[in-house]
Amino acid sequence: MGQLTYLALLVGCLVVTAPLELVLRVRVYARWRRLALAVAPEFVVFVVWVLYAIAQGHWAYSGERTLGVRLPGGVPVEEVLFFLVVPLCSVLALEAVRKVTGWDAGYPAEEAEAQR
Repeated sequence: MGQLTYLALLVGCLVVTAPLELVLRVRVYARWRRLALAVAPEFVVFVVWVLYAIAQGHWAYSGERTLGVRLPGGVPVEEVLFFLVVPLCSVLALEAVRKVTGWDAGYPAEEAEAQR
């Protein structure tokens, strides 16, 4: 089970936030272009940062807690997935809060509705 720890954490995040899309109908997956624009800059910055940290010897990953599948630069596949899953779950949570509370979070609901 140890090697599945990181992957299990990521799956857990997705499982916990999936009801937000299904029950509250926040439409994060339906607006995939908007999601990609939100996640892509973070993804690029953090992957570059991790590659640099690994190359400099400042960062390492336990073979006991990861699958052992390394991408170029020595980055575990779980770490790359982390940079996709956590922002996705964050966007789902933000959109759920917006839906339940009516908070516009700088993006008025009228504009969101007009784009649908």
